[in-house]
Amino acid sequence: MSKEEVLSSAEAGVIYRRLLGYVRPYWRMFVLSILGMLIFAATEPLFAAMMKPLIDGSFVERDIELVQTMPWLLVGLFLVRGIAGFINTYFLSWVGRRVVADLRQEMFEHLLRAPTRFFDRSGSGHILAKLTYNVENVANAATSAVTTLVRDGFTVIGLMAFMLYLDAALSLIFLVIGPVMAGAIKYATKRFRRHSRRIQDRVGDLTHVAQEIIDGHRVVKAFGGQARAARRFIAINEKTRSLQMKMIATEAASVPLVQLISAAAIAFVVYLSTMQGLKENISVGTFMSFVVAMGLLLPPVKRLTSVNAQLQRGIIAAESLFELIDSEEEQDLGTRTLKRAEGRVEYRDVSHLYSEDKAPAIQSLSLTIEPGEKIALVGRSGSGKSTIASLLPRFYDPTAGEIRIDGIPIRALSLASLRAQISLVSQEVVLFNDSIANNIAYGRAETPTLAELERVAASAHALEFIQSLPQGFETLIGDRGVLLSGGQRQRLAIARAMLKDAPILILDEATSALDTEAERYIQAALQELMERRTTLVIAHRLSTIENADRILVLQDGRVVEQGRHDELLALGGYYARLHRLQFHDAVVEPTSLA
Repeated sequence: MSKEEVLSSAEAGVIYRRLLGYVRPYWRMFVLSILGMLIFAATEPLFAAMMKPLIDGSFVERDIELVQTMPWLLVGLFLVRGIAGFINTYFLSWVGRRVVADLRQEMFEHLLRAPTRFFDRSGSGHILAKLTYNVENVANAATSAVTTLVRDGFTVIGLMAFMLYLDAALSLIFLVIGPVMAGAIKYATKRFRRHSRRIQDRVGDLTHVAQEIIDGHRVVKAFGGQARAARRFIAINEKTRSLQMKMIATEAASVPLVQLISAAAIAFVVYLSTMQGLKENISVGTFMSFVVAMGLLLPPVKRLTSVNAQLQRGIIAAESLFELIDSEEEQDLGTRTLKRAEGRVEYRDVSHLYSEDKAPAIQSLSLTIEPGEKIALVGRSGSGKSTIASLLPRFYDPTAGEIRIDGIPIRALSLASLRAQISLVSQEVVLFNDSIANNIAYGRAETPTLAELERVAASAHALEFIQSLPQGFETLIGDRGVLLSGGQRQRLAIARAMLKDAPILILDEATSALDTEAERYIQAALQELMERRTTLVIAHRLSTIENADRILVLQDGRVVEQGRHDELLALGGYYARLHRLQFHDAVVEPTSLA
């Protein structure tokens, strides 16, 4: 379905029924709220019906007993009404918030299982909008809208039944205005759905732009991008405002139109009833009961006509949530497990294509890495280095070929077992708004001892700066570790990989953010760590991989050279030229491996 296509009534019904399916686990609370609605709705026609004996008994028949009893009946009626209203509002809201919490949890857990390509295609702003803005629209559709539809719907039915009881001939008028009201509501419904979908997309764009500015505020300030960012946000913000005004205009026009139709019908009914009263000499109490019923009919009709916009927003929001929930998950069909791999890694004629309109990232790669061997991958950007590393933990599955660990195809291993064998230190350090200790121990089932934390922190050259902090390992590091320097964040990431102690290690320029002195210490620590592990090193600075057991030089997704550092320099080929450019001729010919 295209983004601009309007949902049909049948499709909207399917979505809403699926949404109400989330209510099923809480059906007892839901039934209590429905009972509260029904009792509340019943009090409206009862109040109108009490007008006849109240007026006739007081002013016509002069019934003293009735005069003394009626105030107590009125108080009792409104007491019941108040209790029923509380039951309705509280229990339905409880169910609604549980539904929202369940939907949020299901979406979040789905995101944890979503493949990497899902995040490549989906903007984080749009995902966050679904978890915040869209899900709240669902909450309104599952609570307020249901309350209005059921409670006010039954109120209208009860009042109309009472009015028709007073004069059955008046039913013909409601049969005439029914189709007219239905036509107006149907037209408004289509516009509500169309504008709701567009508004949700724009809110996602707003969230995305705002997040980019928050994450990249240093770049924005350094390059004077405030005006450009403001213009971009203004354009999206204005488009969102315009769409919301169209939604408001539709609601503002449709609600009075339906109310006008209802008021015209009610006025006509009042006129006929009055004329009939003149002819048949009906009692004052009967006439007042009829008029009160007419008056009580207008507020629920107004709410019923207003609820359509809320309901349609909820349906469109639910559609976007189910779209996320129904999206693909990582294929985890492997059944085999490894307690601890020896570390033999094989790439067998592996190729990978990210999309049909792009060249293959790697082509027919065959590579065997022995346990404990340290392999460095070098080459220009786009040569396939990161792709080779990303295929090993199955962030992507190769388009062709097979990858094995200890002779076992990685597809045959469960994802949990496969990824338990691999530690990752990437160039883009990912830390969480938590303590230093929890960031180092991230992903570890059992809590490490202080001695273990100090050991890996010392190996990563991080213990000194950690101990200098007021709370030590319990220091909170802020969003993405913003309270630490780049080098400190990188050292925590290295300590985290050391604590995991996996047999296979992927280092994506792990020392790129470190100063010269810190890098010297960490290179020694990494050298000790890599001696006992199969290691893939993605290198941009060639000085960091001179001691690698084997260096693979990549160009356009293919291995063009391989060997040790000295061998490749002596060969005088592609690697030697890159090395010369980086260390000798950088000023003359600033070609880099970045």
